[in-house]
Amino acid sequence: MKSVNKFSDLKNLSFKELIYNNEARALFIQVATVAIIFSLFYVMINNLNENIEARGIVSGFTFLEGRSGFDILPFLGSYLVQFSPNSTNLEVFYVAIINTFVCAGVGIVLSTILGLLIGIARLSSNYLISRLANAYIELFRNIPILLQILFWYNIFLNALPHPKKSISFLDLIFINNRGFYLPNPQPQEGFILVFLAFIIGIVSAVYLKRHFKRKHDETGQHTNTIGYTLGLIILLPVLVFLALGSPLQFDYAILGKFNLKGGLAVVPEFVALTLALSVYTATYIAEAIRSGIEAVDKGQKEAAAAIGLTKTQSLKLVVLPQALRVAIPPTINQYLNLTKNSSLAAAIGYPELMSAFGGTVLNQVGQAIEILAMVMLVYLIISLAISVLLNYVNKKMAIQGR
Repeated sequence: MKSVNKFSDLKNLSFKELIYNNEARALFIQVATVAIIFSLFYVMINNLNENIEARGIVSGFTFLEGRSGFDILPFLGSYLVQFSPNSTNLEVFYVAIINTFVCAGVGIVLSTILGLLIGIARLSSNYLISRLANAYIELFRNIPILLQILFWYNIFLNALPHPKKSISFLDLIFINNRGFYLPNPQPQEGFILVFLAFIIGIVSAVYLKRHFKRKHDETGQHTNTIGYTLGLIILLPVLVFLALGSPLQFDYAILGKFNLKGGLAVVPEFVALTLALSVYTATYIAEAIRSGIEAVDKGQKEAAAAIGLTKTQSLKLVVLPQALRVAIPPTINQYLNLTKNSSLAAAIGYPELMSAFGGTVLNQVGQAIEILAMVMLVYLIISLAISVLLNYVNKKMAIQGR
C-alpha cells in the first residue's frame, strides 16, 4: 500500500487503494458527515415552510407590535416599563427580561452567601453544625428543583394570612399570602447626588483597600480598613443626603377594602422562585467551597497559626483566597444553571421570559419558532455574559506565573 501525505495525491490511487488509505477514509467520512448534516437541515427547513404555509401561520416579527391584551403581576419589570393590557408584545418581552434578570441576580447573590456559609460549616469542628450543614446539602440537593419551587409557593399561599390579617412590622412592612409589601422609595430632586456619593465611596474604598494591601506587602504592617470602608460607603452618602434635605420619600402600603394598596409589592411567585433556586443552588456551591478549602495544604493553616493568626484571620487571609481558586470554576457552572432554571417559573406563573413571553404571548400569536428563538437567544446571551465575567474573575485570581 502506498503512503500518501497529501490529499492532492489521492487522485492517483486506485479504488482499492483508496479503500485502505487512512487519509482517503478520513476525507470521505468528513465529506459524508457534512453532506448528511446539510441534508437534514434542508429537509427540516423545507418541511417547516410547507407546514407553516399549510396551516396559514404568518411568519416574521410583526407580532411584536401587536397589543398584548393581558396584564402582568405587579413587579419590578412592569413598574419600569409602565406595563398595561394595551402594551405591545415587545414590551412584554422587555418586562420578562427585566424580571428574569432580577430573579437570576438575587438568586446568585443569595445562593453565594448561603453556599459559602454552609460550605464552611460543613468543615466545622463542631459536630452539630457540621451534621446540620451536611443534612441541608443532602436534603435540598436530592429534591427536584421544580418540586421545591411548588413547595415554597404553596407555603406562601397556605401558611401566610390573607391581606386583612397581614403580619405587620411597625406598620411599614406587611406580609400576607399575596406577598411582601415594603415602603416604595421615590427619589426627589437632588437624589442623584446621593447616588453619586455612594459610587464615589465605593471607588474610594476599593482604592484604599489596594493602597493598604500594597503597604502590607512592602512593610508587613496590617491596617484594618473596615472603618474607612464603612465611612466612605455609608457615612459619606448619609451626610450628602442630610445636606440636601433628605431628597427621598416613601410610599407606604395601606390596607384597602380587599387588599393592601401602595408600597412596593414583592409577589409570592418571585419569593418562592428565588428562595427555591437559592436554596437548591447553594448546596452545590457549598460543596465547591468545601472541596476548595480541603484542597488547601494543611501546612498553610499551620503556618498561619505559627505567625499568630487567629482561626478567623487564617480562614479570611490564607485559606479562602486559595480555596476560591479551586471553587470558582464549578461555581460558574452553578450560576449558569440557576439562570437557566429560572425558566421553571412558568409552573407558578412568575412573569419571567419563558412564562410571560414564551408562554402567554406564544399561545396568543402562535408563532412558536420566532418566539422560542428569541427566548433561547436571550438565555444564551445571559449565560455567555455570566461566563465571560466570571472567567475574567477566575483569571485575575489565578496564581500569576503559572
